[in-house]
Amino acid sequence: MAASMCDVFSFCVGVAGQARIAVEVRFVSSSKGKGLFATQLIRKGETIFVERPLVAAQFLWNALYRYRACDHCLRALEKAEENAQRLTGKPGQVLPHPELCTVRKDLHQNCPHCQVMYCSLECRLAAAEQYHRVLCPGPSQDDPLHPLNKLQEAWRSVHYPPETASIMLMARMVATVKQAKDKDRWIRLFSQFCNKTANEEEEIVHKLLGDKFKGQLEHLQRLFTEALYEEALSQWFTPDGFRSLFALVGTNGQGIGTSSLSQWVHACDALELKPQDREQLDAFIDQLYKDIEAGNHSCVPNAETSFPENNFLLHVTALEDIKPGEEICISYLDCCQRERSRHSRHKILRENYLFVCSCPKCLAEADEPNVTSEEEDEEEEEEEGEPEDAELGDEMTDV
Repeated sequence: MAASMCDVFSFCVGVAGQARIAVEVRFVSSSKGKGLFATQLIRKGETIFVERPLVAAQFLWNALYRYRACDHCLRALEKAEENAQRLTGKPGQVLPHPELCTVRKDLHQNCPHCQVMYCSLECRLAAAEQYHRVLCPGPSQDDPLHPLNKLQEAWRSVHYPPETASIMLMARMVATVKQAKDKDRWIRLFSQFCNKTANEEEEIVHKLLGDKFKGQLEHLQRLFTEALYEEALSQWFTPDGFRSLFALVGTNGQGIGTSSLSQWVHACDALELKPQDREQLDAFIDQLYKDIEAGNHSCVPNAETSFPENNFLLHVTALEDIKPGEEICISYLDCCQRERSRHSRHKILRENYLFVCSCPKCLAEADEPNVTSEEEDEEEEEEEGEPEDAELGDEMTDV
């Protein structure tokens, strides 16, 4: 159901590396920390900068369901056609223009010790150089008693899909410091993202872990310490420091979605074709989206998924009475996303799940103008003008 529709979803925090143009970093406030400001006119459509995250990690439920991604850069490892076959449930699904798929399986490499996969030699070496030597479980990759596997299982038991963070992001932060020659430099880089008060941090942890977050946080802290303790980072392993790490991830993390099929569709859109050929290709892609839509999403779901047995057994529970013959639908959007405009919902679903929703709510709103971007820009401007003690949730999207 929900899991079968999901592509490679991952999480990253912080940015480092490549040069920026026309921007500078300034201190904004004690609540927001630092921000980026334009130093000259930036034209519409211009790329302001391209940077890589300090650390990134695939969502753990996503990885458990064997969605193959490079363990370092998170690039999809399956061909576009394989992606389509998995998402449609049709093993014989064939895509036209296979030459447009950018996945190079001949370049893929695995760690010789734990067998995790990378898209290239460069990524394998980069991971080993930054953090993987500390985190590599070797032949214990599938051993449930390995400290890192115990930590990951504990995380999955308290943070179910739809996922918004990963404990392995924090693990890679620690491992990066453990492997670094200049530990102080990395500690400073990560510390600049922490600027929340104790009460704000607690509310963020509550959002990530739910009502029983205090007991769960203590359990995760114990497992985290057993697996990764580092003297240079001793503060991070205290109750207050561990809570701060969660707040860092909750406020500065950025979700990532990668899909070889989506890249193939974009490449198809760029093809110069005769009108008849273009019409045929567009019809094929539309039908492909409809086939993928068989995952039964609705923006007004009558059922929801959960994992009450603390394992990978998915339970689908009715949210209302469902009559005989009525379709059972769940939602791939969270509560806040479902309240956004039809245009915004379609954008999220098309980019992340590769289909266009035609649920009753979307059909009823079909005539609404697509002015979402302007409306959201106005809302963001209003939020920036709010006092520093305004609703915490408004700051959750700050980067």
